[in-house]
Amino acid sequence: MEPLIDASAVCPYCGEPVDFSIDTSAGEQTFVEDCSVCCQPIVVTIKWTAEGPTLELHQENE
Repeated sequence: MEPLIDASAVCPYCGEPVDFSIDTSAGEQTFVEDCSVCCQPIVVTIKWTAEGPTLELHQENE
Protein backbone atom coordinates (compact mmCIF):
# COMPACT_ATOMS: atom_id res chain seq x y z
CA MET A 1 0.00 0.00 0.00
CA GLU A 2 1.20 3.49 -0.81
CA PRO A 3 2.24 5.57 2.24
CA LEU A 4 0.06 8.51 1.10
CA ILE A 5 -3.24 8.37 -0.74
CA ASP A 6 -5.39 11.22 -2.01
CA ALA A 7 -9.01 11.66 -0.92
CA SER A 8 -11.70 14.27 -1.53
CA ALA A 9 -14.61 15.39 0.62
CA VAL A 10 -16.99 18.36 0.92
CA CYS A 11 -16.34 21.25 3.31
CA PRO A 12 -19.04 21.30 6.04
CA TYR A 13 -19.01 25.12 5.97
CA CYS A 14 -19.07 26.18 2.31
CA GLY A 15 -19.88 22.92 0.49
CA GLU A 16 -16.86 23.12 -1.80
CA PRO A 17 -14.72 20.04 -2.54
CA VAL A 18 -11.60 19.73 -0.39
CA ASP A 19 -8.64 17.43 -1.13
CA PHE A 20 -6.63 15.59 1.52
CA SER A 21 -3.54 13.39 1.57
CA ILE A 22 -3.99 10.48 3.97
CA ASP A 23 -1.01 8.83 5.66
CA THR A 24 -1.84 5.13 5.46
CA SER A 25 0.77 4.22 8.08
CA ALA A 26 -0.82 6.37 10.82
CA GLY A 27 -3.99 4.31 11.44
CA GLU A 28 -7.10 6.13 12.63
CA GLN A 29 -6.51 9.86 12.85
CA THR A 30 -8.24 13.09 13.85
CA PHE A 31 -6.80 16.45 12.86
CA VAL A 32 -7.88 20.00 11.98
CA GLU A 33 -7.37 21.25 8.42
CA ASP A 34 -8.41 24.68 7.14
CA CYS A 35 -10.65 24.70 4.07
CA SER A 36 -8.69 25.93 1.05
CA VAL A 37 -11.75 27.89 -0.14
CA CYS A 38 -13.36 29.49 2.94
CA CYS A 39 -10.45 29.06 5.42
CA GLN A 40 -12.73 27.65 8.15
CA PRO A 41 -11.27 24.94 10.44
CA ILE A 42 -12.51 21.44 9.54
CA VAL A 43 -12.17 18.53 11.97
CA VAL A 44 -11.18 15.54 9.86
CA THR A 45 -11.52 12.01 11.26
CA ILE A 46 -10.13 9.10 9.27
CA LYS A 47 -11.32 5.60 10.11
CA TRP A 48 -10.21 2.40 8.42
CA THR A 49 -12.52 -0.37 7.25
CA ALA A 50 -11.97 -3.46 5.13
CA GLU A 51 -12.79 -1.33 2.06
CA GLY A 52 -10.23 1.34 2.97
CA PRO A 53 -10.35 4.74 4.67
CA THR A 54 -13.52 6.68 5.41
CA LEU A 55 -13.48 10.43 6.00
CA GLU A 56 -15.75 12.23 8.45
CA LEU A 57 -15.71 16.03 8.31
CA HIS A 58 -17.24 18.26 10.95
CA GLN A 59 -17.28 21.94 11.80
CA GLU A 60 -14.82 22.66 14.60
CA ASN A 61 -17.56 23.93 16.96
CA GLU A 62 -19.77 20.80 16.67
